[in-house]
Amino acid sequence: MRKSDTTVGIVGALSAFPRRLAARALQTKGSRLRRGNTRHTSTLGLGRTLLDRLSDAEIEAKVAALRETDATLISENGFLRLLGLLSAPEQSNLGRQSLLDQARLDARAFDLLALFDAFEHHAEPFSFRDLILSRKYAGLLSGGATWGDIARSVHRAGPVQSLTALSLHPGGPRRIHALFGDDRAELDGQRILPLAPVEDESEQYFELAEAAEANGLFAEAAVLYGHCLAIDPNDSVAAYNRANCLKVVHDTSDAAASYMLAIKRDPDFVEAWFNYAGLLREEGKTALARQHLQRAIEIDPDYADAVYNLATLEYDLGDLASARRWWARYLELDQESDWAKTAARGIAYVDAQLRKSAG
Repeated sequence: MRKSDTTVGIVGALSAFPRRLAARALQTKGSRLRRGNTRHTSTLGLGRTLLDRLSDAEIEAKVAALRETDATLISENGFLRLLGLLSAPEQSNLGRQSLLDQARLDARAFDLLALFDAFEHHAEPFSFRDLILSRKYAGLLSGGATWGDIARSVHRAGPVQSLTALSLHPGGPRRIHALFGDDRAELDGQRILPLAPVEDESEQYFELAEAAEANGLFAEAAVLYGHCLAIDPNDSVAAYNRANCLKVVHDTSDAAASYMLAIKRDPDFVEAWFNYAGLLREEGKTALARQHLQRAIEIDPDYADAVYNLATLEYDLGDLASARRWWARYLELDQESDWAKTAARGIAYVDAQLRKSAG
């Protein structure tokens, strides 16, 4: 992968504008946008529409899984600031731990609220307004509200800075009330006008497709990913996912076409090169499979799966010297797994065969 390239992922639809507009904005900066997390994703932005589509527990599980990756998680506002489409608020010198100590706010809840833009800043340094908001949120949590209740409610009120002057109170599941004199009103009531989200139809199809794929409905998922591509033909991840689903249902011709489309739209999409190589190998097109695996390794020299598969392909083709070379490279990347033990046995076998030939 070229050092100057940056891959940014989005999990969940943006509330600000459609994904394709974000992709264009990133492209002008020499970066690319993909859905979700792939091998080269350096930054992952969380779209706030996740709040409308998932429960607190589902979001928490998703965030926990994403934190296990190498990508840096940022909020939607953080993503917009990365694009230069949202100005950063006035800086302050409050660190995360200082804010937590002063507000006595649960750290886990704080981090989730920050990921969903419940503060003026999406990351440290935080401002004095963020400290005020933290104290208000700590009171709401102690009153029985969840972090999700707060995050869902505050974005109905417009800029979160406006909440610093309001008295906030839990109002039941998913509801936060603001006190105006002796009266209470929901944050999305008549007193504070809501912001209408921008709907992106391709995001809806993509989420349905992911759900179908997760439930083993691969043919249905392929159709839904196709709808995504009809709306946005440049969506390389939708093309890649569609190909994977078509491969499972043995529609190899269309799967190959979808892999090629993913590669055409995103030539450095290493997983697409790798999975297409697997399909080509299954079809007996070993020379093409070799080329695709070699290309995957050119893009990502540390892609252990591609290195291992190329070694086994060379072995099956009878090129023992090449097989040994790639197995040795694999052992530089992985010394512990069962695949590493198989690679070591492969090297030992090749060495024995070469000694036998020499003798």
